[in-house]
Amino acid sequence: MPQTEDAIWYQLYFQEPGVAEAEYDRNVRTVFRIGRIFVSGDTPPRGRPFGMVPRQGGVFSRVPEPPPLPVWLTETDVDFYTAEFTRTGFRGGLNWYRNIDRNWELMAPLDGQTIKVPALYIAGDRDPVVTFPGMERHIADLRQFVPQLRDSIMLSGCGHITQEARPAEVNAAIIDFLRGLA
Repeated sequence: MPQTEDAIWYQLYFQEPGVAEAEYDRNVRTVFRIGRIFVSGDTPPRGRPFGMVPRQGGVFSRVPEPPPLPVWLTETDVDFYTAEFTRTGFRGGLNWYRNIDRNWELMAPLDGQTIKVPALYIAGDRDPVVTFPGMERHIADLRQFVPQLRDSIMLSGCGHITQEARPAEVNAAIIDFLRGLA
């Protein structure tokens, strides 16, 4: 996991219970107003590389001026997410990151297994996850592990939240995939 003198990878930052929750719970609207934009593909993150959290001050210590919302995200959407996460907090989602090692242990017996059912892969070419080291190779090798992969769709100009940013294209692809199973 990447680290520098002044920043830490977000997954490492999330490990200590209570730290990220406190910061996220104090900045709920900012999480959805800015965070969703930076993974959207519409506006590249500014300042530091994606996923790096300053060691001093936390995630929101260097928050830039919010760029305009992308066309697929409205203030009504942000209001809804803000209300829901104000009510529930972020602990549940953050706990997923805290269990990554345990999930690897639990999945170890499946290492090397192939997915034997028909599948469809959809991602955005501006999704920060597809730029993680090694992902290009993993995506190219999908058919090796998913022999019944019917299609691999990379949505041009789309970020991490494909189903919100490109609902018509994602729905059409899923419907075509399902029709092909008949």
